Amino acid sequence: MNRRVARVAGAPISWGVCEVPGWGYQLEPDRVLSEMAGLGLPATELGPDGYLPTDPSRLEAALADHGLGLAAGFVPAVLHEPAVLEEELERVSVQADLLAASGADVLVLAAGTGTAGYEAGADLAGSSWASLVAGIGRVIDLGSERDLAVAFHPHQGTVVEGPRQVERLLESSPVRLCVDTGHLMVGGADPVELTRGAGDRVAHVHLKDVSADLAEQVRAGRMGYRDAVAAGMYRPLGMGDVDVEAIVSALEASDYDGWYVLEQDRVLEGAPEEGMGPVQDVAESLTFFERLGVWPGPSSVAGVSVSEGGHAMRRRPGGKEGE
Repeated sequence: MNRRVARVAGAPISWGVCEVPGWGYQLEPDRVLSEMAGLGLPATELGPDGYLPTDPSRLEAALADHGLGLAAGFVPAVLHEPAVLEEELERVSVQADLLAASGADVLVLAAGTGTAGYEAGADLAGSSWASLVAGIGRVIDLGSERDLAVAFHPHQGTVVEGPRQVERLLESSPVRLCVDTGHLMVGGADPVELTRGAGDRVAHVHLKDVSADLAEQVRAGRMGYRDAVAAGMYRPLGMGDVDVEAIVSALEASDYDGWYVLEQDRVLEGAPEEGMGPVQDVAESLTFFERLGVWPGPSSVAGVSVSEGGHAMRRRPGGKEGE
């Protein structure tokens, strides 16, 4: 089986499952995992802490019931405040242990502000920035000890969200990046330009499309972040203003061999009817991605994630695969 067949993963946030209190209706894990598997996705990200089992054996069993592997986990942490750093690193360590024990490849790190939600970011002064860089270094060490790549995620409402902050981070830290095509645009960056410039610094990718108009309203402070997500700021691939094809082409040209995680953050007001809502949007993104020609496996979405033995495949950075 060509190793690229197993490089597309899902994420619970595409089904409205988010760590932010009061975000919206939270679907049960079994439905989310079942719908991912029904689309042929070979793996998922972990989702919010506690959404899926926190015991590795129970987590692997839950995923195996749906033929899924674990690609990565999103871990926000406050790293620029020395008073809370050790507590935050302990929490990151627990998540890293779970990811490593459950077969994940990547710890996706975001630098939180210390307040709930993602409505407002913060621009750090010199000493706080130095603390942030040191804290990121500590997380890189935690990941290395567990054979996890650490991918830093510039993210709306954190201390690294805009292009100037991303450039500053790349200059001051050796950390690799999670390219999130949506959050980069919301933060004011050009996702294509940044991806081309980052080269081999890219360790993980979140693919989403974006309404440029709603993103600009968030940047200008005319609309809150959650409200913009609820209004449909994030779109299935090919239905927004991000040049997804150019980004994927740049990544493939740079020999990127990591995961492409299909993410379309959304807010649910209630449980959609079976087969409706999020699963339809993820299916649209899968269809678009397949048309890019990056997916050299079978043409049927439902068949791309399965090995000859019928098992979902998991891979490590560098192209290794296994059941």
